[in-house]
Amino acid sequence: MIALNDLLLFALAALIMVLSPGPNMIYLISRSLSQGKKAGIISLFGVMCGFLFHILMVSFGLTAIFFAIPYAFIVVKFLGVGYLLYLAFNTIRDKNKIFDADQHLKADKPLKLFNIGLMTNILNPKMAIFYLSFFPQFIKPENGSVLSQSFLLGIIQIGISFTINLLIVLSAAKLASWFSKKPIWLRIQKWFMASVLTGLAVKMAFAKAK
Repeated sequence: MIALNDLLLFALAALIMVLSPGPNMIYLISRSLSQGKKAGIISLFGVMCGFLFHILMVSFGLTAIFFAIPYAFIVVKFLGVGYLLYLAFNTIRDKNKIFDADQHLKADKPLKLFNIGLMTNILNPKMAIFYLSFFPQFIKPENGSVLSQSFLLGIIQIGISFTINLLIVLSAAKLASWFSKKPIWLRIQKWFMASVLTGLAVKMAFAKAK
């Protein structure tokens, strides 16, 4: 299975990713501010199921590719290098839109809240691309089943994402206020996030296939 140090590195990267304000955070804060914590939690479950969908697709896809095409593991890794560097560049360049969170969303029923959170993730192709570029650097065919390793990484990522996003939902009002009063945190977060992504890209580039 995956080495403990690699799991810890993956967990750190997953934590940094979820702490980066993005569409999911904006939506969850918006829903929590406009309709309350219960609505935010229901929306969160939808978002998590969206993550699960992408992880299942990527896990089975990686398994099929690695078995069907010789040296595909190396090819996927190096494609991931470019994508991670692209993410790092966009992290620095893009303006953060956390303050665009809509506090006046109309009240929706639980099923609709769940479905919106679910489809927000499923219909985002960038999520699939990210997982496809991110997972391979922590997966080594010689460590056993590629599918099992993918599921393990997925469970860790979902667990971390759920925990952090739940805290965000429960403290949405305070979080939005804190960000507005301390915008320097957003700049620090951007550079830190970009540094981590660049580091992961370098690690992927120099990883040797056995």
